[in-house]
Amino acid sequence: MKAILLAETHQPVQLIDTPTPVAGQGQVLIKLKAAALNHRDVFIQQALYPGIKLPVILGSDGAGVVEDVGEEVDKVWRGQSVVINPAMHWGDNPLFYGDDFRILGMPENGTFAEYIVVDARYIHHKPDHLSFEQAAALPLTGLTAWRALMTRAGLHTHPASIPEKVLVTGIGGGAALAAMQFAVALGAEVWVTSGSDEKLASVQTMGIAGGINYRQPDWHKALMAQTGGGRRGFFDVIIDSAGGSAFAKLIDVAAPGGRIAFFGGTTGNITDIIPPKVFFKQLSIFGTTMGTEREFADMIALVNEKKLVPIVDEIVPLADAQQAMDKMDSGKQFGKLVLSIEG
Repeated sequence: MKAILLAETHQPVQLIDTPTPVAGQGQVLIKLKAAALNHRDVFIQQALYPGIKLPVILGSDGAGVVEDVGEEVDKVWRGQSVVINPAMHWGDNPLFYGDDFRILGMPENGTFAEYIVVDARYIHHKPDHLSFEQAAALPLTGLTAWRALMTRAGLHTHPASIPEKVLVTGIGGGAALAAMQFAVALGAEVWVTSGSDEKLASVQTMGIAGGINYRQPDWHKALMAQTGGGRRGFFDVIIDSAGGSAFAKLIDVAAPGGRIAFFGGTTGNITDIIPPKVFFKQLSIFGTTMGTEREFADMIALVNEKKLVPIVDEIVPLADAQQAMDKMDSGKQFGKLVLSIEG
């Protein structure tokens, strides 16, 4: 089969021929139709990820068709269109993953290939309304966003309650867009930030209340003015992936009793927090990453119920994986970069 291999850090990925894997006990062999990139793939290539073991076939996200099943797997799965949950061996504690936790695509071979073998417990039926490319864009960022928004920040979704006000920072990335889509679908009043006016314009028709460019001075004050000020001008839930010095401004715009969940640090270490602003406002700040099998199933259920469609920036052939990784590293994408896999 054809696959994309990373042999060494700081080197381009290679298109190689490698033996097709065989499904063992409890496993399925999937003929992949599409795979999606994540920053994780780029960070591994740049030696910015912990516990790197190479060589490896990269890729955490994938969708395809079950071609074969191993022993103790129901044969009904043969021929089924599926999407893969890349968060494997979470463990029994829903609060924190165990020692055996793995994300597909390093150290185990991932989805940038024509075929992959995974344990049957990690496959789900592909939502019928999604193409393979759209389905491949969902798993890692969708799961991360779901846990941040629903489990960690605990978005209130009771029909009788006043809609909560949600702020999603850095709109344009896959997880931020997923969090935005989930919050809108669940009836929240959603606001966003971005460093690009073009990206802000792109989400104006997606059910959000508004947004602001965080590159302008005192953007947080301007955002508060847009929301109308007062108690309801503050945000009940904030979803962040940047960290850095701007995190202190998120504390300023958080509502009393507000919840901030973050799953990234693309702008560096969090600094300049004034402790009284946190404890006098009774804020809750949550770190989060990936999610449990139950959370993945719940996320897929919402996508099916609301007919949500992940936002795809570009679809490129498997052989062009390095160009796609370069684009992801530049931060120019709006939505997911997807590899189309022919074979």
